Amino acid sequence: MNAFTTVYWKEVRENLRDRRTLINALITGPLLGPVMFIMLMNVMINQQLSKSDRPLSVPVIGANLAPNLVGALRGAGIDAAPALADAETAVREQRADVVVRISSAYAKAWSEGQAVQVELIYDSSRRDASTPVARVRNAVEAYGKREGAMRLIARGMSPTTAWPVQVAERDQATSQSRSALMFSFLPYFFVLTVFLGGMYLAIDLTAGERERQSLEPLFVNPVSRWKILAGKLGAICSFSVVSLLLSVAAFATAPWFIPTDKLGIALDLGFRFGAQVVLLMLPLILLLAALQSLVSAFAKSYREAQTYLSILMIVPVLPSALLSVIPVRAEPWMYAVPLLGQNLGIVQLLRGDGVPGWQIGLCLAGGFAAAILAVWATAWMYRSERLAISG
Repeated sequence: MNAFTTVYWKEVRENLRDRRTLINALITGPLLGPVMFIMLMNVMINQQLSKSDRPLSVPVIGANLAPNLVGALRGAGIDAAPALADAETAVREQRADVVVRISSAYAKAWSEGQAVQVELIYDSSRRDASTPVARVRNAVEAYGKREGAMRLIARGMSPTTAWPVQVAERDQATSQSRSALMFSFLPYFFVLTVFLGGMYLAIDLTAGERERQSLEPLFVNPVSRWKILAGKLGAICSFSVVSLLLSVAAFATAPWFIPTDKLGIALDLGFRFGAQVVLLMLPLILLLAALQSLVSAFAKSYREAQTYLSILMIVPVLPSALLSVIPVRAEPWMYAVPLLGQNLGIVQLLRGDGVPGWQIGLCLAGGFAAAILAVWATAWMYRSERLAISG
């Protein structure tokens, strides 16, 4: 145990003096992600809210043919702008988000009680135009339903005749569960933080010392190799834990800066959420530390190890990236899969559903089982005398 603590404190003290390691472990990894996330979400949400609240000016072709429709649009906060000569080109060139074109036969068809055509010209590939398009579409559809009901009443018929089936929606989502849709990629940031928190330390303690030829005198000491490895892994895990704690604390401030109340969602990233995230991430901290040490052991120089670990970085972020775009129904066995189980568990915490004890147990069991295998493989690599040889 004395050998373990000696190696552990030696590596911690040396890397506390390394500016590069400190910047990546305590600033770049844990703080840059939350700051960028909060800033981007704040800008995006405020931009969308401003588009949904402020008066909208939309070019209307043939406005003189449908004065009542134009009035209905004005009542919905949509002003009719002068018509454009070429609406399609204007939309493609992003000079207009949406253009309304009223058919030249509108007045005749309306007087005869027939259906009339109103075209909405827009570009669905433009995400920034989705809110204006939705506002115009809703206003036109609401006007059409109201006028349709008035036609039925004029003929002595009930408006419900046209809609014999009424859909009553009962949305079971809570304000907190809706927040999981917007913040489902939080697990990606947590995994990346743990990876970056220990990455440069793992490189320096293996490939770096090998390049500096300081591993050979360390291995010459009458100390078991596993104790040396345990001390190095302990140092890497310590930096990763601190990095994760800083990241969780930084994300806890997100509700202070993001206007969640205007979106009708609740975002709870407080102490309980953070504590459960740290608990779920514990096996990944050891697993990633062991994998980083193992991969770095194959490199003969610091730069070579950086290249290898940059490629390895893709692996832990894959589940988060896939789950954020591909809906997956959680099955019990998934919680035992490292990375996948942590992603599912953190998303459940975001939804406010909580993580039952058996799911936490599966996450920890599966994660620590994989971590033990990775530590065993790294220990086997440390038995090789070639690890101490540079070049």
